Amino acid sequence: MMKKITLFQRIRYMFDNLMSRGMSAPIILLIAATALGIVFIAFFMWITGSVPQLDGLNGLRDKNSINFFDALWLTLLRALDGGVLSQDPANNWKFLVFMTAATFGGIFVMSTLIGIVNNSVVSKLSELRKGKSLVIEKNHTVVLGWSFQVFPIISELVIANENQKNQCIAILAEDDKVFMEDEIRVKIGDTKTTRVVCRTGNPIDLRDLEIINVHSARSIIIIAPDIKDPDSSVIKTILAITNNPHRKPHPHKYHIVAEIRDPRNVAIAQIAGRDEVQLVIFDYVISRITAQTCRQPGLSVVFTELLDFDGDEIYFQYEPKIIGKTFVEAMFSYENSAIIGIRRKNGQILLKPQMSIIIEDGDRVIAISEDDDTVIVSGLSEYGIDPGAIRKSPKYVQPYPESTLVLGWNRRAPLIINELDKYVWPGSKVTVVAEHPTAEKELLHHCADLSHQSVSFWFGDTTNRGILNELNVESYDHIIVLSQTELTDVQSTDAKTLSTLLHLRDIGDLLNHKLSIVSEMLDDRNRELAEITHTDDFIVSVKLDSLLLSQISENKELKTVFELLFSAGGPAIYIKPAEYYVELGRPVNFYTVIESARQQNQIAIGYKMKHSKPRFEGENILAHGVKVNPKKSNQVFFSEGDKIIVISDEEQINFNQ
Repeated sequence: MMKKITLFQRIRYMFDNLMSRGMSAPIILLIAATALGIVFIAFFMWITGSVPQLDGLNGLRDKNSINFFDALWLTLLRALDGGVLSQDPANNWKFLVFMTAATFGGIFVMSTLIGIVNNSVVSKLSELRKGKSLVIEKNHTVVLGWSFQVFPIISELVIANENQKNQCIAILAEDDKVFMEDEIRVKIGDTKTTRVVCRTGNPIDLRDLEIINVHSARSIIIIAPDIKDPDSSVIKTILAITNNPHRKPHPHKYHIVAEIRDPRNVAIAQIAGRDEVQLVIFDYVISRITAQTCRQPGLSVVFTELLDFDGDEIYFQYEPKIIGKTFVEAMFSYENSAIIGIRRKNGQILLKPQMSIIIEDGDRVIAISEDDDTVIVSGLSEYGIDPGAIRKSPKYVQPYPESTLVLGWNRRAPLIINELDKYVWPGSKVTVVAEHPTAEKELLHHCADLSHQSVSFWFGDTTNRGILNELNVESYDHIIVLSQTELTDVQSTDAKTLSTLLHLRDIGDLLNHKLSIVSEMLDDRNRELAEITHTDDFIVSVKLDSLLLSQISENKELKTVFELLFSAGGPAIYIKPAEYYVELGRPVNFYTVIESARQQNQIAIGYKMKHSKPRFEGENILAHGVKVNPKKSNQVFFSEGDKIIVISDEEQINFNQ
């Protein structure tokens, strides 16, 4: 039988509902109760004639002239100011009782009002700290998600925005707003001309997306979260944007850059985003860079220089002065920029095109330069090329099978081995050492179709000195040390990598043997610590991925350029001996190097010095002696061990020769 609801319960229920409506409801209720109390006291004081004869201070002359409104006014004054109670006549006890009640009622009301207002202000501040207020920005960059990658992304966007005023980066993640702001303040510091706004919310929630004003954003970066299946969250976020009922009207499109970890999820992500999303496949990018870098130390420094905004990067520039000229003429027309391709007016991107191709109206050059405003035609008619210093690379260099040692394991290891198979000579071998429980099984499954390499597996801890001694590491041509990302903590992962590198350094010192080592790091700060291990190159995988996301968010056409540069078999970046291009020990300018590379159907974009010291005042030499886009008129002395950085499509081995 249903229980009968009493009148008191109904009143209590109505009162609870009223009080839950926010600050306005209790204030209105309090004002109403106060008004009723004052009217009640004034009425009884008036009908009982309790008001004494007062002077003109209260506007009252004698008892006979007092009306109800006078009593009401007098009661209101006592309720608002209890201090005047001491001035009331002591011989009129009825009046004192009424005024005392009014005074205590006023004290109670004011105390309650202060409590309500204080609680509401604190609640509102707490709500604001939760980051639920609307972001009123336009043409801003939106970052959806939170992970270790967010810091290099913000750093790069801040640098990119330095020459622009009032730029904004808006971040939406499930983390606490105050926590995110504190972390950014500590790890990024001064954001210069860029405001960073944080909001708390779920990127796949349509209502939370409205908070960040995603529909007015210039670009949207989706970061893969640190969860078991990050790609599912990324795909849901893409759908939440592209299928949003409040989305941009046709034909306006979003510029979304999203990170996908597992290559198997690329197809479904492309269906979700259609032509509005640019996908960065993290594992493919890092595996390709690792495979190329282990055979060409210093290459990751070149990639980092092109990907970050602090230094030289890639720009698309329209220049009417070179319309009608050949690509070769354009290459020699820029003193402070390296021309590497053409973007046709129909959108086609040609990286290292035919040298005789004509630049047409509407085309833009693809240039490596310090900034977009430094891509300027120099107007030089004579380049100072020294024909006598030009040398030719050997027509045929006898290749040989290579041996590679992979220490550690992560999900990218099979991709790296498969990518490496495209570069090495038949008969090469790969040895993998790891203590991951499924590593051997994954090798058998994913690396069964190798054409030029054989794979062997050792189960063991890569930080165990005994195992490293048994491996005879000095017998390997290349050593790759991978971050063992099954360790969830970034610092613990890098610490284990560093331990392995220290052992390898000690082994190399004891044997007086130079080991060719390429190591993967997660935190760029740990790369500086690892420099003492004399490793040939470091691949800071998280940073490189973050840089790529940042670059594509600024210009989506850069995705095609970087895909070409990172791929085997097409126009890619290679580091070759300087003696293949110019005479060693002879002063030459970089125009001469460019001409020598051109004669070999290559584009020279920089050099790598064996001894990383500036050759002239003001020269900025990067790690491992790398210099990208040098000023072409400067004289340089190349010596044995120095290298030239070129873009070429001839490096992949012709196995039929």
